[in-house]
Amino acid sequence: MRLLGKCLCAIAISACAVSAGHAAPLLEPTLHLTPQAGSGRVALTLDACGGQTDTRILSALVDNRIPATIFVTGIWLKRNAAAVEIMRAHPDLFELENHGGRHIPAVDTPQKIYGIRSAGSPDAVLAEVESGAAALTRTGEPAPKWFRGATAEYSSSAIAMIRKLGFKIAGFSINGDGGSLLGAKETARRIAAAKDGDVIIAHINQPTHAAGEGVVQGLLALKQKGLTFVRLDEADGIGNDGTTE
Repeated sequence: MRLLGKCLCAIAISACAVSAGHAAPLLEPTLHLTPQAGSGRVALTLDACGGQTDTRILSALVDNRIPATIFVTGIWLKRNAAAVEIMRAHPDLFELENHGGRHIPAVDTPQKIYGIRSAGSPDAVLAEVESGAAALTRTGEPAPKWFRGATAEYSSSAIAMIRKLGFKIAGFSINGDGGSLLGAKETARRIAAAKDGDVIIAHINQPTHAAGEGVVQGLLALKQKGLTFVRLDEADGIGNDGTTE
């Protein structure tokens, strides 16, 4: 009986390995702004996954009149009412969009991405997207038009489902802060290197991380160069992998 159990266990492990080996690769979509005459435009997108608010970044955006698209989760919204009120007090600067209800990767097969367990099924992907949108509308914000999933990686089938719900999916062209894990100097260097049409991703929910200081430094460098900041709702964005078309 024990031998049979061991055999069945070995078969199960082997089947899982085969399944994992044949799993479709995940996609990390890009997004660029359509070219436009002038000094150059960039879009700053900031993820508010959970935790608190990096007031260094929020204050710099308000003080320097830098527009940004903020991707918020339902978790972050519950914990950061004061920051939400500041953003709502500056509708010319801030556009709030959907980062999901519970910060779960929009992948419809069971796996972990950067240590975060995926939604794991089509129904769970839909629940993550729809609960994030509902959390935003409950605050009085307009219904979101863009979605960015946790980890910014997706299964192709999940992308198709999200698009059928009417959302564009926000990729990016510059990873500014490496998930808020980079140091201030490297974060500033990456962001300051942005050019016309780039879409920057960084984080506004890690106030204790050095990356936040670098985000501010990089943005001020771009402003000094004369680049114009736009929100995603103010510009046409072109994404690959069927994320915007």
